[in-house]
Amino acid sequence: MKLPALLRAMRPQQWVKNIFVLAAVAFARADLSAPRAPGLGDVYRSLFAFAAFCLGASAIYLVNDVLDVESDRAHPTKRHRPIAAGEVSVALAMIGCVVCVALALTLGWLAGGEPRVVWIVGSYIALNFAYSVKLKHIVLVDAFCIASGFILRVEAGALAAHADVSRWLILCTLFLSLFLALCKRKAEIDLLGEERGSHRANLKQYTAGFLDQMVTVLAACTIVCYTMYTVAEETAEKFGSGNGLVYTVPFVVFGLARYMLLVSQQRGGGNPTRMLLGGDAIFVANALAWVGVTAWVVYG
Repeated sequence: MKLPALLRAMRPQQWVKNIFVLAAVAFARADLSAPRAPGLGDVYRSLFAFAAFCLGASAIYLVNDVLDVESDRAHPTKRHRPIAAGEVSVALAMIGCVVCVALALTLGWLAGGEPRVVWIVGSYIALNFAYSVKLKHIVLVDAFCIASGFILRVEAGALAAHADVSRWLILCTLFLSLFLALCKRKAEIDLLGEERGSHRANLKQYTAGFLDQMVTVLAACTIVCYTMYTVAEETAEKFGSGNGLVYTVPFVVFGLARYMLLVSQQRGGGNPTRMLLGGDAIFVANALAWVGVTAWVVYG
């Protein structure tokens, strides 16, 4: 069944990215070194934070599609977006944006019961608004804006759950999000070719060789940081399982390699959400295997 046009313009399929908000509470519930395990209140607050980021992201998607409506109409795939296709008016999109922002800030307050989570949600919305208006047109700054959004998700989730997050995981989040952002740029220039500058000027400044090098470096940084997290003494102390998480490293290496392969073959690898939601069966199976092994080590 086809979703209503306004809901499709809010891109609910992209909400899966906000799973990073729940990372802190998921790992904190198995933290044996913590003074207390997170209760249901912490879980509820984390879910409120998750919902706040979902609505905040949807507000930005609506603004972005309004600002890019003309260039999207000239794009081979983005022209099917509801605003570009004329299914949603600009006025309705902006009303939806205002409602989403108000609800996101309200849920941010419920997530923390104090200003810090609200400030993070507000900062995320402000950063992405600046991204949509200006920053996405600046080479590399666009990728770092995306990465900052993921770090804000992790920090908000930690505050909502009253949990600590390993610095290794923060670094891993940074490198992974930069990896995904530049993979998306690689997929865009492969799709648009020499016409990419007409869609967005900064795409003309990215080259395939540069992106291939950066993606390789960032994949290596992600693997190193994740591996360091799994073997760190603090991790073993938290979960009381020695260094059992090290057995999840092969799944991370395989997942990154598989994703790079899909990008290089122009098989939709520029869209991580599509991959996670069934775009590639092998990628999904590997992700589920990582979840299974991680759950077994952390909770088993």
